[in-house]
Amino acid sequence: MKIRLNRYLSICGISSRRGADNLISDGVVSVNGKNERNLGSTIDPDNDVIKVRGKIIKPEQNRYLILNKPKLYITALGEGQDEKRTIQELITEIPERVYPVGRLDYDVEGVILLTNDGELANRVLHPSFELKKTYFAIVKGNVSNAKSAQMAQGVELEDGYAKPDSIKLIKADKISSTLEISFHEGRNHLVKRFFAEFMHPVRQLRRMSVGPLSIGNLERGRWRDITSKELKNLKKAVGLEN
Repeated sequence: MKIRLNRYLSICGISSRRGADNLISDGVVSVNGKNERNLGSTIDPDNDVIKVRGKIIKPEQNRYLILNKPKLYITALGEGQDEKRTIQELITEIPERVYPVGRLDYDVEGVILLTNDGELANRVLHPSFELKKTYFAIVKGNVSNAKSAQMAQGVELEDGYAKPDSIKLIKADKISSTLEISFHEGRNHLVKRFFAEFMHPVRQLRRMSVGPLSIGNLERGRWRDITSKELKNLKKAVGLEN
């Protein structure tokens, strides 16, 4: 059975479909010894030989895991810059080439999904599936119930209106307040910018869940494979079937 070349590269963990299209356009993908630049081309995985930059590409077993990223780590693979550590140091024992799905800021901790399933990764990141991300935020100042209710209505930011899927005031004192907030969007620094607009800058931020994937009791700096139930629920949430 034939499938699209970009989908095959995604299944093999090379990149997302969009990234695969870029590789094809760059002329680094060959099919049976001939460079393939047609973005709509199809291949037979059982009979065709696919190479990227001269290396034969074959599907590898899909791996799905979540990492509890600590603060002061860059969400990147490989060596860090300016002596900053990267999450690569935390997953050195994983033989598969897994990649982070999305990112967390250097000073933010919490759950990150890593996988070599390019198609799933692309859907998790796509805003049309509205996959909710939930955070615990400690912000400066006392957030009243009235202010929390105002936050729930959303606010205009420089790149458009931002309205949380949910927000809950957990505790507050004269110095700081703790809130649980969820967004299905993935705009840069969204949570930080949201609270700053209400004059309550974020002091600490932790992402607790991405869709059905929850950090639970996973210790900082540790990772675990997601369960079959979590994978099933995640695929369902982004319109994929097992």
